[in-house]
Parts: sequence; C-alpha cells; structure tokens
Amino acid sequence: MKYTEDHEWLRAEGDEIVVGITAHASEQLGDVVFIELPEEGREVAAGEEIVVIESVKAASDITAPVAGVITAVNNDLGDAPGGVNDDAMAAWFFKIKPSEASAIEAFMDEDAYKALIG
Repeated sequence: MKYTEDHEWLRAEGDEIVVGITAHASEQLGDVVFIELPEEGREVAAGEEIVVIESVKAASDITAPVAGVITAVNNDLGDAPGGVNDDAMAAWFFKIKPSEASAIEAFMDEDAYKALIG
C-alpha cells in the first residue's frame, strides 16, 4: 500500500493501481453525500482532477495519482457515497492502468504517511 500527499491510498493489483481516499481524509471531509466518478476508458494525466467528492463540510476534487487509463470505477460508491465513511480503506474509487509500470513506487509507504498526518 502506498499513499499520496493528497490523502489517497494506492494499492497495486496486477498491472493496475486501485485508488481510494484514506480514513484521515474521510474523517476530515465528514459525511460524504455525493461522488462523481470518472468514465472507464478515460486517459488521464497525473494530477488531473477526475473525481468530485462532496460532504456536509466541503466539496473536493480527487486527482489522478499517475498518468494512465481508467480501467474500472466503483459504481456502488456512486450509488452509496457514505461507504467512504463506513470503511475508507475498502471503498475504492477507481482503477488505473499506469503509463509507467513502476509509477506507484514513488509514493509514500505507511510509516511516511503516518508521519505526514501526525
């Protein structure tokens, strides 16, 4: 498991990366009420805003952690956005096939992420 500074978790799964937000991000957002997911097959650039997430506290964008192609989205989450609050580590948003296979290695491990959030 790897983490971004934008509080996303990344899990390698074959040649894809599964992406969600961390429990810390979920707690900071509060009750999530809406999630707009990207379309499957969409080619994205690293840092491109591809998910809109709205909570009772704020609206936020989630960016693509790496360049690549969206291979799957969690439509269940779009129908029941509160799943992020129930178990953020299980509530994945999308899967991406990165342009570079080693792209995930550049991100933080769990210890570094814990140090980031204090």
